[in-house]
Amino acid sequence: MDTVALKQSADALLAAAVGAGDLPGVVAAVTTREGTVYESAFGKRVLGQGPAMSQDTVMWIASMTKPVTGVAAMQLVEQGKLSLDEPAAKVIPELATFKVLDGWDGDQPRLREPRGEITLRKLLTHTSGFVYDIWNPDMDRYLNLMGLPRAGSGKNVALRTPLAFDPGARWEYGIGIDWAGKMVEAASGQRLGDYMRQHIFEPLGMDSTAYRITPSMRERLAKVHQRGPDGALAVTAFEVNQEPEFEPGGGGLYSTAADYLEFIRMILNQGSADRVNGGRQLLRPDTVDLMSRNAMGELRVTKLPGIRTSLSLDAEFFEGTPKTWGLTFMINEAEAHTGRPAGSLAWAGLGNTYFWIDPKNGIGGVHMAQVLPFVDPRALANFYAFEKSVYDALG
Repeated sequence: MDTVALKQSADALLAAAVGAGDLPGVVAAVTTREGTVYESAFGKRVLGQGPAMSQDTVMWIASMTKPVTGVAAMQLVEQGKLSLDEPAAKVIPELATFKVLDGWDGDQPRLREPRGEITLRKLLTHTSGFVYDIWNPDMDRYLNLMGLPRAGSGKNVALRTPLAFDPGARWEYGIGIDWAGKMVEAASGQRLGDYMRQHIFEPLGMDSTAYRITPSMRERLAKVHQRGPDGALAVTAFEVNQEPEFEPGGGGLYSTAADYLEFIRMILNQGSADRVNGGRQLLRPDTVDLMSRNAMGELRVTKLPGIRTSLSLDAEFFEGTPKTWGLTFMINEAEAHTGRPAGSLAWAGLGNTYFWIDPKNGIGGVHMAQVLPFVDPRALANFYAFEKSVYDALG
């Protein structure tokens, strides 16, 4: 990789996005299996004030939590404490009680028994039937009718929604990984954040990643900004509930670009916390391989229609490129326009934090901002441009 060319091109496009007001601040970094080859930060943690962005700036990473939960679950699968394909209700009996929302009779939801059973595999691949109200009009209607809080509230009742379809019938992004996190808790006997800290964060040296914002993390915290109808950004008071009833496996972690790069490197090194120095093996190589390939058969990822446009616009990455889902990673099945090869792993967080992992070339990267709505066109365009600059530098 031509790191000099990458530094010049990536710095220029990141600085231009901040200078144009497209982003209040952004942090980006790239790693190989051996170590970080690019890192930079531009703009402010809070628009128009305060300290500058840096690699140790703490950000809400939202659904970038999901792959971490996936690693936790697969550690327990390796130990025989969880199974991918046995009924999940063997671990959490409540999962046998959910019905399918099968339409409406006036204002009353019509519910029926599901055909098929929820499993950990289906939870991790978003094929269980659980969905998010943000992208599903029927579930949005159901939550409003029943007066239920959203999943991000950290309240247990928020997970007690019907299924939108029979388990295994299709792919739709949803709260299934929150339930997978509860399976980790049931199998380990630990609160999810405690399990993650002991078995993932500490071995990787991720000391600024947690559900609860520590005093040290708060000193480096970036605020979430909201894009208004006129395109202008405004600072919000948003913060994940710091006293939740449950710690959601599907979202809620705070982290830094530097910390998340450690997680990416572990996946690139097939589960090793430090391949160069002979570090601890967090997952077996065959488990990482299993997580990194299609885990949902003939089903494919589809576009998510933005129902609550203050939170998310229509969401699909590399439209027209076929995509499947591994065990908590999206996988593109053809080369993307950025140069990302087929078989790469990726996902994102609601606040426009993005990552990708490219096992073929042995690289991965992050591009992290704090802006709503999700897939904000300016943030997404800058991420794509950054990723393309990485592949251009590969030669």
